[in-house]
Amino acid sequence: MQCPFCNAADTRVVDSRLAEEGTQVRRRRECADCKGRFTTFERAQLSMPNIIKRGGSPEPFDEDKLRRGFASALYKRPVSPDAVDHAVEAVMRKLRQSGEREVASMQLGEWVMEQLRDMDHVAYVRFASVYRSFEDVNAFREEIERLQQLPTVEQRKSQMQLIESMDRVGPGEPPLRKPPRSR
Repeated sequence: MQCPFCNAADTRVVDSRLAEEGTQVRRRRECADCKGRFTTFERAQLSMPNIIKRGGSPEPFDEDKLRRGFASALYKRPVSPDAVDHAVEAVMRKLRQSGEREVASMQLGEWVMEQLRDMDHVAYVRFASVYRSFEDVNAFREEIERLQQLPTVEQRKSQMQLIESMDRVGPGEPPLRKPPRSR
């Protein structure tokens, strides 16, 4: 890789580490000529599916548009930029894992709402109001009531731990159980 300081073509990798939950490789490089050090990030370049809009027309996936959607929902909300980056990565991971060449914008919106629900309830309702085209105050009320009925992040995590512990049981064996209490 070319040195950004002196434009020399000869740089060497000094250190490599995984970054962004293993989706990137962070490399520290050093220039052989000027001894300048810099960091590069390497990420697999995968083609993203087209997004099928409500009208039926396909549109190439646009990460910047996804980020703008999160930014407008989270405007003036106490959410860190790192949390937004993780949410965007999670949505993009779901898009890639779908294995489809085209994904409906409705599905993409649902994935965004899942992320917002876990990050900030006000941002979730903001996004849902535009995404689902709320017509009146009752639509807001119904969505808030539905949001309150859903399990919290902590409840979902504890459910996942229970499911994972049941997965560790061998075939034909009963699920793991706590021993009965002695009286």
